[in-house]
Amino acid sequence: MSRRPPGLLFLSTALMALTAVLLAPARAGGAADAVPRPAAAVSGPGGQAGLAAPVLSLRRVPALLSRWSSDARLRADLDAALADPALGGASAHSCLLVDQDGRPIYRRRPTDQLIPASNMKLLVATAVLARLGPQAQLVTEARAAQPPVNGVVSGPLWVVGGGDPLLDTNDFATTFTKADLLPPSVEPRPHTAYEQLADRIRAAGVRQITGGVVGDDTRYDGQRFIPTWKPAYAAAGEVGPMGALVVNDGFAQFTPRVVIAPAPAVHAAGVLTALLQARGVAVTGPPAQGVAPRTAPVLASLPSLPVAQIVGTMLRESDNNAAEDLVKELGARFGGQGTTASGLSVVRATLLSSRLPVDQYSAVDGSGLDRADRASCQLVLDALQAPHPADAIAAGLPVAARSGTLGRRFLGTPAAGRLKAKTGSLETVVSLSGLVDEKDAAPLAFSMIVNDVARDALGRALEERVGVALARWPAVAPTADLGPAGG
Repeated sequence: MSRRPPGLLFLSTALMALTAVLLAPARAGGAADAVPRPAAAVSGPGGQAGLAAPVLSLRRVPALLSRWSSDARLRADLDAALADPALGGASAHSCLLVDQDGRPIYRRRPTDQLIPASNMKLLVATAVLARLGPQAQLVTEARAAQPPVNGVVSGPLWVVGGGDPLLDTNDFATTFTKADLLPPSVEPRPHTAYEQLADRIRAAGVRQITGGVVGDDTRYDGQRFIPTWKPAYAAAGEVGPMGALVVNDGFAQFTPRVVIAPAPAVHAAGVLTALLQARGVAVTGPPAQGVAPRTAPVLASLPSLPVAQIVGTMLRESDNNAAEDLVKELGARFGGQGTTASGLSVVRATLLSSRLPVDQYSAVDGSGLDRADRASCQLVLDALQAPHPADAIAAGLPVAARSGTLGRRFLGTPAAGRLKAKTGSLETVVSLSGLVDEKDAAPLAFSMIVNDVARDALGRALEERVGVALARWPAVAPTADLGPAGG
């Protein structure tokens, strides 16, 4: 970009804007209200009325020029970042939008449908908060055919899954974490402690169970993984088996390496058996899987964290299991069956009812792991800016250099502590959508999706460059420099 004197750079734009302001009727909250009215007349030579300054002086629109200058510099920085030759074909397979309080600042291929990776979770979060509500809870129950007699449960004790995706033992919550998250001692994983269910069963007077513990996960279907997912995702601990009764993400072992439980409900029954035995409850018989009688009374129950906290954990940690189970829960409650397909239909219907552009959306899963998923930056940005109960999405986003998947990123940059965004990463794909807090002003809202990135390092470098550019906004010349000399 050529370097022109500030007055020449903005003069023609300022003249057009002033003309529009003078011709357009005033409207509350509009752009015209941001432009100062002409100064009052003052006495000129010979007592004639005159103007304190020329009508078209650029100094009459300092706030507007400052905004233009800031926006122009941001657009130039973003254009340069996305035009980096190192990105190769990714430059042509990318979208980026930036708004402030509904005012468009930057637009690049807003409706292109790209692989969104984990930014898909923002769409799931929008639907879950709208349909379930932020205070809803998912309840795990312990049931028996008959109440205990003299402390003895004759027959099995059923543990019935309610779809809680954060049902974990305390050791799992404090040791299993992703590389980008802060150390567990600083930020432990929020969870529903499975130990509390064992405590409540014992507090209900149970001292012996003669038929073993039986896991019931029939609230959802039996599909554990999306067939088109890469097997490496499970092997690396990126996602565990889906289900209505899953403990510790369905990992039978999680340190020093991940081992997937072949039957999540049986695994959950086995973990509860061990917890009960550690509390002095005698259990006869191996853990098993089955269906609890509908008439079996509840001996103890364990509610999940409120849905707003589950959504926050899903966004902050990019929890794939939480996204998938929440989709199935939408299907179970509002779609007739607890399946992924049913839940995704509810997601689509909910986005449509919110007047979001669902024609720019197609999904195979809720987590964004599948490469057949598609979304546009316009859809993601609109979902991000839509009203959400209790502002749960904004509250749940990772914060640069502070928390979640951004906890170790943007350190020592202007974005630290101000940029809040959902990350996304697959092979050749990066995405970053969120907010940048502004002092005494509405935050910037943005969405970026980039496909065909040759190397992970290039994608991360692009995210850093864009995030820092957004955090530097507004960066303008002093107001006195925005007009021609003597103007």
